[in-house]
Amino acid sequence: MSANPGRFLDSTFTTQKQGRTSQKVSPLSSELRAPAEARQARSVRVHEQPSNRRGLYAIGFALLTLASNLVPHPTPASAQQPQPAPTDFADHQGYTSLFDGKTLAGWDGQPGLWRVEDGAIVGETIKENFAPWAFPNTNLIYRAVTAKDFDLKLEIKVEKGGGSGIQYRSSVGSQPGQPPGNIKEGRDPRWAMIGPQADFWFPVDEKAKDYSGQLYSQNTSLGIIAWRGQVVESQPGGQPKLVGVIGDRAKLGAFVKDGEWNQYTIIARGNVIMHILNGQLMAVLVDDDPASSNNVSGLFGLQIEGVPCKVSFRNLWLRKIN
Repeated sequence: MSANPGRFLDSTFTTQKQGRTSQKVSPLSSELRAPAEARQARSVRVHEQPSNRRGLYAIGFALLTLASNLVPHPTPASAQQPQPAPTDFADHQGYTSLFDGKTLAGWDGQPGLWRVEDGAIVGETIKENFAPWAFPNTNLIYRAVTAKDFDLKLEIKVEKGGGSGIQYRSSVGSQPGQPPGNIKEGRDPRWAMIGPQADFWFPVDEKAKDYSGQLYSQNTSLGIIAWRGQVVESQPGGQPKLVGVIGDRAKLGAFVKDGEWNQYTIIARGNVIMHILNGQLMAVLVDDDPASSNNVSGLFGLQIEGVPCKVSFRNLWLRKIN
């Protein structure tokens, strides 16, 4: 490479003579002039390209903006479609009343425990009516109908202590393998029931505070199947499994109104059972065992448990599906 390559690219050079500057044309300049001009033109075009690109980008962006304004944007699903309307607990269309508000017609229970008071079914236990060691557990049974798939709505209140619950898909009898109780203990097998129960308790202790809303299997070896706040699945020959959580058990207890009227809804469809208390889902059971006592058609019953205890029920409505 030449030590001074620039000298071949200069088109002119100058000389100083007698105070004048004279310019002489290099023999090489005529040959390099055209290529140099071409290079200059190309240089101009090269420098112009970024500016042209920016213009094209600006036009493209403007077109995209225009197109996005013309095409409607999808709205969130919550704004696009209406939310399901809440059911009205007082809506009884398609339902049949299980209580006439005046008598215990159609109901059967231990004499002396059940009465009608202020338009409600009332059951009450007092210590003087039972043996000192007794812990009554008996039901007022509605014998006029059986059902497997249904919606049952009622109001319940528990006072003074003890507990209660609503039996459904149930049969009459004591727990198999256990000696039957007697009427003095408040455990006469004529009013004992076997089957699933929507539990409801007065907060007599810390454990009892967790019971309301749960699904309990009365007079079977299963006991509590779905605690409050649980979605449980049961398979043939296996123990129930927790498959989901509705909410914290203690926090769900805030929906329970101790000593006041509570709205209870029980929904049974095939092998699925749901308990809803004061509008809040409390427990769900999916029982995949066709031989389970939870998957049969059966009777309804109102339980009273413990002494002293006062339980009240009103507005009992059944929508029987099968």
